[in-house]
Amino acid sequence: MFASSSLMLDIQQKLQHYQNHVEKALSRLSLPKEPTQLYEPIRYTLSLKAKRMRPMLVLLALDLFQKPLELGYNAVCGIELFHNFTLIHDDIMDNAPTRRGMPTVFAKWNTNTAILSGDATLVLAYQWLTDTPSAHLKKILEIFHKTALEVCEGQMLDLEFESRNDVTIPEYIEMIRLKTSVLLGCSLYIGALLADTSIENAQKLYDFGVKLGIAFQLQDDYLDVYADSTKFGKQTGGDIIANKKTWLLLKAKEIANPEQRKEIQACLDLTHPQEKVQKMKNIYEKLNIAQLAAQEIDILYQQSMRVLDALPNHIQTSTLRAFAHFLMNRER
Repeated sequence: MFASSSLMLDIQQKLQHYQNHVEKALSRLSLPKEPTQLYEPIRYTLSLKAKRMRPMLVLLALDLFQKPLELGYNAVCGIELFHNFTLIHDDIMDNAPTRRGMPTVFAKWNTNTAILSGDATLVLAYQWLTDTPSAHLKKILEIFHKTALEVCEGQMLDLEFESRNDVTIPEYIEMIRLKTSVLLGCSLYIGALLADTSIENAQKLYDFGVKLGIAFQLQDDYLDVYADSTKFGKQTGGDIIANKKTWLLLKAKEIANPEQRKEIQACLDLTHPQEKVQKMKNIYEKLNIAQLAAQEIDILYQQSMRVLDALPNHIQTSTLRAFAHFLMNRER
């Protein structure tokens, strides 16, 4: 699954082509000037450095079926606006002061402004999606409505998990499927509909996106503990410090013996960040959690590749595979 640095550079250069198209599509967004307090936070959020992963998938699906990328420009704007709506509101719920190294909207302005600006961002997302010129507009809106509700369901489950001590791994996988993965699948599905391919092909791409999204989130759990923070861009062990119920923690609880479970709980009760991270990493090492997580990530990744294998032979999936490769080869 892991690539050489030269291959990664080649993949990055290919994906830059799609990212340029995403930025070109987003450059057409013209927001009203007044009221400033409503629209300036939206401009600010969109201006923050981002991977644009979800809107890129719309274009990747179009390119898969050799259709002009410009067909997806309105959907690109809708998907990216929706994603930013979720971020604005998530940051309020998480009380997160920064995102992408910059102040969050509620921290920079205030909570009420962030709520209203987030709401307006959602309305704008619908405006752009409904302006998509396609005979499949009804199906596009159906999948988008379904996805939008599922993202909210996933966020609620995530909030519920904070106060529960009996969360299981299947429940966690379902939460990240809803909160994170379905939007990747939705982006590919919409791109496939715009490309006028079959519903069967669109569904396969959706399934690919969902599997890849779960693998991506599990890798995020892994990297939070084991990545070089200077390369990954996040505080090492941030999830441990916050007592987040990640796959790693849930797996450790699942396979630990009674004495080890007591160690885990004692570690969760610690307040000194560095001590807490180091002790939890020691527990993970005893339980072989890093290797188990890597195996699970690879299983999900290979499942996503098999979905692409099920597409008709004449469909060239090399760029999608490169995209998946890029996502799954971040610094460990």
